[in-house]
Amino acid sequence: MYRFLLSRQWVILTLVALVLIPVMIELGFWQFHRHQNRVAQNALIADNLKAEPVPVTELTSPGHTVPRGDYWRQVTATGTFDTAHEVVVRRRTNADDKVGVLVLTPLVLADGRVLLVNRGWVPAAADQMAYPEVPPAPAGEVTVTGRLKADETTGASGIKDLSGLPPRQVMLINSEQQAERLGREVLGGYLEQTGPRPAGDTPELIAEPDHDSIGAHMAYAVQWWLFASGVPVGWVVLVRREKRDREAAAAAGTQEGAASEPSVV
Repeated sequence: MYRFLLSRQWVILTLVALVLIPVMIELGFWQFHRHQNRVAQNALIADNLKAEPVPVTELTSPGHTVPRGDYWRQVTATGTFDTAHEVVVRRRTNADDKVGVLVLTPLVLADGRVLLVNRGWVPAAADQMAYPEVPPAPAGEVTVTGRLKADETTGASGIKDLSGLPPRQVMLINSEQQAERLGREVLGGYLEQTGPRPAGDTPELIAEPDHDSIGAHMAYAVQWWLFASGVPVGWVVLVRREKRDREAAAAAGTQEGAASEPSVV
């Protein structure tokens, strides 16, 4: 009664089931690893935000690539804002998901090197070709505190680095690009300002990164594994149903054949 498993239909169904099981198991592990990465990132963010601020020059230098372990480290820097070379970073959202721009102002340190400071978010101008209204940076020497971030790249951020933009507008915060534009040594990465707070709370400072939620990756992992375990169970159920249906059909055929035989007088 199990010879039907050799039929074309059942061979294809069995092969599909054999393919689905490892695929679903692998998808489960993919989601599980995403869960682990999220937990590790949350711990990194929390630890770095709690750490005491250190001078930014202890963690980065011109041409330096900020390692992941230093993301969101609290740093300080003292210098003078170079508002003449300030730029805005297009198509960025604030905490309320409103689209605007980030204000990126060079901070010239005592030794002449430059640190890029993301002073926060402001609304974009009505005309995207125009430079938006940006509150002036503090004059004179100032000490800023913030979170250290790595240079943005298209590969890491998914943001296209468009050409032909209006003057003083960019798509990415990138120290190498700004070093070429300024003709000066620029520290790798940039500072996301948290203090001092600007007058009138504008530009709007960037909110602290989320490090509490872990998402639904673990639930998705368990879901995929349940699907994987359900495939062989479903296959067995279908086989038994097919066997039962065939036995019932065979029994019915036997009874019809017996009923059609002529009786002997």
